[in-house]
Amino acid sequence: MMFAKSITKTAARLAFALGVCVLPFASHAAGVALVPERTIYPGETITSEMVRSVDITNPNLAPGFAADVGEIDGMVATRTLLPGRTIPVASLREAWAVERGSHVTIFFSEGGLTISAPGTPLQNASVGELIRVRNVDSGVIVSGTVMQNGTIRVVRK
Repeated sequence: MMFAKSITKTAARLAFALGVCVLPFASHAAGVALVPERTIYPGETITSEMVRSVDITNPNLAPGFAADVGEIDGMVATRTLLPGRTIPVASLREAWAVERGSHVTIFFSEGGLTISAPGTPLQNASVGELIRVRNVDSGVIVSGTVMQNGTIRVVRK
């Protein structure tokens, strides 16, 4: 501890001698982070009421934590988030747009031709993900992209 203080003082004296203004940890000290108000369990959807904003006081805090409610509102926790601890963005995922085993509409569209059929997703997926879907009528498994409205757009092979 004493060694660290002497290094800091030496660095400050050197900076003063060179005419450089040094504010230790200024880049890390300014800012806010979001922390849960209560324990959030995996699979739980996060809302703005579940978190609060706190000032960052630890200069050694690793980057990659949530700082804005907009970036986590509606996301789903992939691991347990403890109250008072920062929320790593890597421990969040988008909510599933389609769930495995549910009923969806699959469609193929090219030029003026559009074909639609009932399907069953073989995996959970968020909007924009490529997944496999079983055509309920024929039993054929096709790949498609999950659309915003919950339908699956079949991709051409």
